[in-house]
Amino acid sequence: MLWDKHGGKKHARQETLPSDRKETWREDNAMKNVLLIGMGRFGKYAAQKLNSLGHDVMAVDKCEDRIEKNMDYVASGRIGDATDKSFLMTLGVTDYDLCIVAIGDCFLESLEITSLLKELGAKKVVSRAASMTQEKFLLRNGADSVVFPERELANWTAIRYTSDHIDNYIEVSDGYAIFEVRTPDEWDNKRIGEIDVRKRYGVNILGTRNGKMMMNPSVDTVLHKEETMLVLGKYEDLHKLFRT
Repeated sequence: MLWDKHGGKKHARQETLPSDRKETWREDNAMKNVLLIGMGRFGKYAAQKLNSLGHDVMAVDKCEDRIEKNMDYVASGRIGDATDKSFLMTLGVTDYDLCIVAIGDCFLESLEITSLLKELGAKKVVSRAASMTQEKFLLRNGADSVVFPERELANWTAIRYTSDHIDNYIEVSDGYAIFEVRTPDEWDNKRIGEIDVRKRYGVNILGTRNGKMMMNPSVDTVLHKEETMLVLGKYEDLHKLFRT
């Protein structure tokens, strides 16, 4: 059964957007068609964020109540078992720029769906995992990328709330992250080039914020202690910056 975002039930699959509008959005890379399978807590929050970013989401879940509760955040919804290949085929998975397998309560289902999506020609599949072992199986069976919601949130919580200087951070890869940090008092009214941040601390200043964000500062940009900075680097290098 198909739901549209206005709450109506529909029995035939419909295109969520006219083809000419799809092509226009693809050309400017502003909008993606996303197939989101699993509307538990992770799926719900993913749908809300995708919606706020302007993407077009088809939500799928076996539970009608979950679909109905999230119709404010998705363009359409389907009720069905995504481990059923014939059901997945009715979704037209090749039409989507991204397929997200957000199931967290049954790994075997997640693994089977991931494999079926790739078999049916999905362009990109991102699957949820709870362990490194699950990640290996998912990658071997069709996932292009794997996410660890619980681990990533735990890492963020540990780093954010044990530091007096870090306001936020986004992990990039290989131990690197982008941190939002408060400018040290001793850097007040000094130029970035004068401090020589990259050479002394092994980090790069990507931007500064004092109400308004300014990206790509130059070596002549003057820092102020009331500002925060966006800094790219490793966690341990960032701590050296505040210990000196």
